[in-house]
Amino acid sequence: MKYDLRFWVVWEAAPDLLRGAQVTLLIAVATMVGGLVLAFPLAIARRRDHGLLRSGAAAWVEAARNTPCLFQIYAFYFGLGAFGIFLDAWAATSLALLFNNAGYTAEILRGGLAAVSPNQMKAARSLGLTERHAYLAVIVPQVLRIVYYPLTNQFIWSLLNSSLGAIVGLTDLSGVAMVYQSSTFRTFEFFLVIGAIYFLMAKGVLGLARVSAWRLFRY
Repeated sequence: MKYDLRFWVVWEAAPDLLRGAQVTLLIAVATMVGGLVLAFPLAIARRRDHGLLRSGAAAWVEAARNTPCLFQIYAFYFGLGAFGIFLDAWAATSLALLFNNAGYTAEILRGGLAAVSPNQMKAARSLGLTERHAYLAVIVPQVLRIVYYPLTNQFIWSLLNSSLGAIVGLTDLSGVAMVYQSSTFRTFEFFLVIGAIYFLMAKGVLGLARVSAWRLFRY
């Protein structure tokens, strides 16, 4: 049986697909930035001697890294509903990706912190800097340089993982494609096109990261 490709159907859906791609990028950026903000205290807590802080941070990281991202989305979308807390697809997907990104990014940052000599903190404290100021002015800039590309990879991973939100009704790029393919029955065409769009977005992020790295770290 011959299958006739009809990409003109996808072309007619292009405006909605582009809006879905914007949702995908927005969620990926927001959850990556939020995850990075949460990851710093998690990474620092895992290096502390305080047992409660270290254990709490470790529990977050282990849960984020050792359960599927789809399970995490379901936990926020369906699990919280069992306790009377109902989230829409956008909120559930965003919170799940935020939780996931924070866990993975915390481990990336922990590796970066371990790569910075402890003498850096001692030298900063000897100059009269508080621990917080020493982290912000001395340690963090060095860590960000070390973990720049791993963070880029994590952002791309977050971008691709956002497609799982379509399972709970998120109208991102994948969600829009699922709606159209169910009404047009052109599954192959739609998913071939959005696969290419995801590929181009990922390569675009990587290219932008390389240009930014050259400008930021050339000295």
